[in-house]
Amino acid sequence: MGRKYLLLTVVIAALAWSCTRNAITGRNQLSLVSEAQLQEMATQQYRQFLSQNSIASSGSRDAEMVKRVGSRIANAIAQYYAQQGAGNELNGYQWEFNLVNNKEVNAWCMPGGKVVVYSGLLPVAQNEAALAIVMGHEITHAVAGHGRERMSQQLAAQGIGTLGNVALGGSGAAANVFSAVFAPGAQVGVLLPNSRKQELEADHYGLIFAAMAGYNPQEAIPFWERMMSLNKSGGTPTFLSDHPADAQRIQELQSFMPEALKYYKPVRQ
Repeated sequence: MGRKYLLLTVVIAALAWSCTRNAITGRNQLSLVSEAQLQEMATQQYRQFLSQNSIASSGSRDAEMVKRVGSRIANAIAQYYAQQGAGNELNGYQWEFNLVNNKEVNAWCMPGGKVVVYSGLLPVAQNEAALAIVMGHEITHAVAGHGRERMSQQLAAQGIGTLGNVALGGSGAAANVFSAVFAPGAQVGVLLPNSRKQELEADHYGLIFAAMAGYNPQEAIPFWERMMSLNKSGGTPTFLSDHPADAQRIQELQSFMPEALKYYKPVRQ
């Protein structure tokens, strides 16, 4: 029994040592893999995904809207992080925004700023501001390190890398966990499933980033109400599989609204 307790103590201490404090949210997160490693693997996955799917023409109105919204949010995030003295958190980010011809109601962002919006989301969004709400939410998952945190949790659960950072290239098991968490073909909105804390952070900061980008954060309420209606009608959007749009979520979004509106300065669209 003594050895078991000793081992447990060592593991707990190692996991605590592997936690980092998020510069923006202030929350401690388990971090067993480096952001640079994740970005490199995410880029490979992203390239593979684009090669296997129908990408909307870069000159089309909808594709240009996705790029415009994404670029504005990326600029807002850079500004916000700089104001918080956390600009280094975005090192390595090379933003890409692509619209995929797919009827699913979905969007996601991988580490390093690799973003995809599915065309099926646009009829539900109905306007550019609502699209900004969704993209702000998904991009927050990436910049807030939610993917790294989720992957680290799975690695720890499997007993991989509890004594320090994991070299993804040297661990087949670790690479498999990466694929399970990030592979575009398997993911829904980046993570399966997102924790409640992660969802709240994505809602909270996603509203702020959308507002800073010049989009009315109040569009979040009718958008999520439309998503709820789809769910009730039996046509559950893929996006909702791990993004529960319920009355509680609406209330929480409304509680974030006064803060988000402080950042809102409309821009011409």
